[in-house]
Amino acid sequence: MQTENKTPSTLLVVLAFATVYIVWGSTYFFIQRALEGLPPFFLGAFRFIIAGLLMLAWSLAQGEKIFSYKIAKPAIVTGLLLLFVGNGIVIWVEQFLPSAMVAIMVSSSPLWFVLLDKPKWSENLSNKSTIIGLLIGFAGVVLLFSEKIMASMSSLNSSRDLFAMGLVVLGSMAWAGGSLYSKYQSGSNSATVNSTWQMFAAGVAFIPGIFISGEAETLNLATVPTDAWLAAVYLIIFGSIAGFSAYVWLLKVQPATKVSTYAYVNPVVAVLLGIFFANESISPMQISGLIVILASVLLINLHKYRKPKAMVTSAV
Repeated sequence: MQTENKTPSTLLVVLAFATVYIVWGSTYFFIQRALEGLPPFFLGAFRFIIAGLLMLAWSLAQGEKIFSYKIAKPAIVTGLLLLFVGNGIVIWVEQFLPSAMVAIMVSSSPLWFVLLDKPKWSENLSNKSTIIGLLIGFAGVVLLFSEKIMASMSSLNSSRDLFAMGLVVLGSMAWAGGSLYSKYQSGSNSATVNSTWQMFAAGVAFIPGIFISGEAETLNLATVPTDAWLAAVYLIIFGSIAGFSAYVWLLKVQPATKVSTYAYVNPVVAVLLGIFFANESISPMQISGLIVILASVLLINLHKYRKPKAMVTSAV
């Protein structure tokens, strides 16, 4: 996807949001499946280096300008913040924290988008529907997973898991900061080129962890279950190439607060996938959470629908 000065088509924006909402909503499940056979640092390095190579091949085939320090530098910084710190923390903590708890803590990222987006403070902090929507969305995610969290609290290792939860909050801050850096400091108008360097940077950053953690000595690729490899392939193709490229492009053409709503919708998608494909049941409390989350997304976008009709007509 190229980011141009002209207004992007509504269809492309809708497709990109659908990709980020639906595909990323499924990655919590596939990360846990991949971790059943692949250790976290190897998974991160394998996933992002392979995705980066595929994106590089595509960029070269399209004639994109990619080998430029000016283009690569901001993308590398973004990749380290988003994929190595932000996503890497999620991969690591899902070894022992319930995915529901991780999803709740990751859903704090839209709040960090507002607090860290200094150029948009006057606009975001004065927009009551956006602020209220963000707070309601976070409350909706808590409501959605409240029963699972209460059931899992007794099994938590207090010191280790409190540290892990603190890391998830730090990861959410890094994700929001990296996203905003990508929005304002991007070296290329091509989401494909930016994503290529971001994935390479993250993949290489994961490599030292393979040796420091001892994964290099204990990992036997021949014994890795097929399901774990398939989950890793899904994360590469859909989670990284499709989902992340759509996300990077949306950051360029849409307000960051609106793009950040993925953190509220992803848990909804995860729950719905469990109901339809894993024969899970849904409780009245979870239904309430779903309704609250969807209402929050509507509130965050409310100012768009309040535009005068004349302005909307002239913008088309």
